[in-house]
Amino acid sequence: MSSAALPRVLFVVEGHTDIRFVAGLAGVCDLTMLVPAATFRASGLDNRMREAGLRVPVHELPGGRMAFQWRSFLWLWRHAREFQVILSQELLRGTLSANLAGSLRGVPVVASVLVPAIEYFRCRRERRQIGPVKAWAGETLMRWLMTVNGRLVTRCVAWGPYLQSVAARYCSRVQPGHYYGVDTGYFRPADAAERSELRRRHGLPVERFLILFPSRVSHEKDPETVLRATAQLRERGLDAVVLNLGGGYEDFLRLAAELKLQGASGWALGRPAMHPMRELADYFRAADVICQASLEEGLSLATLEGLACGVPVVASSVGGMAVRLRDHALLTDRRDAKMMADAFEKVAREPETARVQAMRGREWVAAECHRETAFADWHRIFAELAADQSFRRR
Repeated sequence: MSSAALPRVLFVVEGHTDIRFVAGLAGVCDLTMLVPAATFRASGLDNRMREAGLRVPVHELPGGRMAFQWRSFLWLWRHAREFQVILSQELLRGTLSANLAGSLRGVPVVASVLVPAIEYFRCRRERRQIGPVKAWAGETLMRWLMTVNGRLVTRCVAWGPYLQSVAARYCSRVQPGHYYGVDTGYFRPADAAERSELRRRHGLPVERFLILFPSRVSHEKDPETVLRATAQLRERGLDAVVLNLGGGYEDFLRLAAELKLQGASGWALGRPAMHPMRELADYFRAADVICQASLEEGLSLATLEGLACGVPVVASSVGGMAVRLRDHALLTDRRDAKMMADAFEKVAREPETARVQAMRGREWVAAECHRETAFADWHRIFAELAADQSFRRR
């Protein structure tokens, strides 16, 4: 399909976004991006787009959060009519600018909902990172933004049934979506011999039971339970190690030391986030089990990518994971280290049974969450809105 036939879409990036999402969007629309300059460069997205050869116009706005809020509205006011659709993230600050400009300029706005924002924010209070006044004020503001944006936005695309139910509290125009889906050709199973080779290639322990915790360390995640569960597993006689891949892996290692778990420096490992389109799948395929411990979760692509690799998944029974992974993963109660250790031990003691379940999960991921399906849906949404001339008559 020629670029002239593709819908002209402006992607307003309030904070971070994934190179896989950007690359996929660039294939189904004539994409332009509006981004906060500091975050765009600090996240490395600028380099990854350049390495991928993406010829996507990017407009960078300087300043912090409030500066981006104001400057993005002014930019949208001047340029919104150059696009047929505006895509934004969540129902929060960035979407407010997009909605105001889109409503005034007659351009439809699509909000992508990937996280339960208020539920995530509450985890900060649970972790005592904020006090009661700031917790109340922050949640009140977020609820107001989501209510206003829910009324203004043209469509709200939510990832999975759980997030659809969250978004439906604020918006009546919610439909399902898959974010960027899972590339099941890239995330694919490895047999025992290949797993050993992958571990040698990447300097991972070849003979030990390898738990992969592939998440950034942030307020909604639960690295403490992963570490305590691994320690309990080791006390039961299994030579287990846990590897954290992601931003803040140093915090993961620091936390392991602070918890004073016996010998943690020898079994709690950490490495920076790997390029998601080059090295990352090797680490999934090399693992014995993928772990996603969270206080709250929209769904977690890491669990789907693990299943696509035919690797057993152990996850907290929260949010979208509780809804979507019931038949495909071993789910554990929130913050229950013993139950998580039991799940790890079950995988270690019955590896073939666990991998059979994971392979059924791979079939489900391929059928329900595939990358091609995800971006076919995005193209259809953009094309429908671009063809609807009622917006231009506002």
